[in-house]
Amino acid sequence: MKDPLKIFSGNANPELALAICKEVGIPLGEAHASRFTNDNLFVQIGENVRERDCFVVQPLQTSENILELLLMLDALRYASAKRITAVVPYYSYARSDKKDMPRISIAARLIADLVVTAGAHRMLTMTLHSDQVQGFFSIPCDHLVATPLFCQHFRRQDLSNAVVLAPDAGSAKRAGAFASRLNLPLGFVDKRRVSDTQVEVRSVVGEVKGKDVIIFDDEIAAAGSLMENVKALREFGVNRVYAGATHGVLSGPAVQRIEAMDVDRVVVTNTLHIPPEKRITKLEVISVAPLFAEAIKRIHTGESISAIFE
Repeated sequence: MKDPLKIFSGNANPELALAICKEVGIPLGEAHASRFTNDNLFVQIGENVRERDCFVVQPLQTSENILELLLMLDALRYASAKRITAVVPYYSYARSDKKDMPRISIAARLIADLVVTAGAHRMLTMTLHSDQVQGFFSIPCDHLVATPLFCQHFRRQDLSNAVVLAPDAGSAKRAGAFASRLNLPLGFVDKRRVSDTQVEVRSVVGEVKGKDVIIFDDEIAAAGSLMENVKALREFGVNRVYAGATHGVLSGPAVQRIEAMDVDRVVVTNTLHIPPEKRITKLEVISVAPLFAEAIKRIHTGESISAIFE
């Protein structure tokens, strides 16, 4: 009997899915996605999955990514897959985790409900913007963090004069875990968000003058926040400035801003597809494939996920 573990991929980041399969040691499962003439999506699983343990790799960056994932989960459910795990490296709606304005949707909960309704038995994701989103799922949800990968990456350089900086008070816990692993001091930026793309930096809490600063965040979208943070740090007389973020969304003017800003290096992971034209000299991309592959193998065999980070 063939190995019952199967990994499939949507169109959002097939390169990551292939890298995960290479780490696991199995071929990528056959799946097809196309469009009807009326622009509706069509998804078909191209091989037998009856009584198989199936994983679907699909970051949710766009609305089309979400719909494609739902259709793939539903197709696997109707094909009698034994267990279906949605592997979502980037959960884009995690920011919409509360009703902080009148008459809005708590989209993070809505997407979680849709994933479950479509047929997922488990969820595997990475670095949610809000930790409480993990509790929005009525199925087991394993939440990976890329912190160990970033620690491994930054340990290659001299950290004797370094300090870790959270880009805002809300990110202090995440940045604190990174600083603790590297045994570095922690500071944070006091900022106010003016709009979706604009922030106002008021002060920097912590000793940063003459230091090498590593700004650690969950994602870089339009890079407006990063740009303002770097400007403020230069005014405080820092030495070198680095930035690390799990998700390189890099939307709108992000690449141009990173190219223009006075930052030594920006490090992101490949949870999202980063096309060649966005891979500028200042940008480094590290792979999360080994981490996801190890998590998938442990889910398949019933081993502990938390043991990965111990």
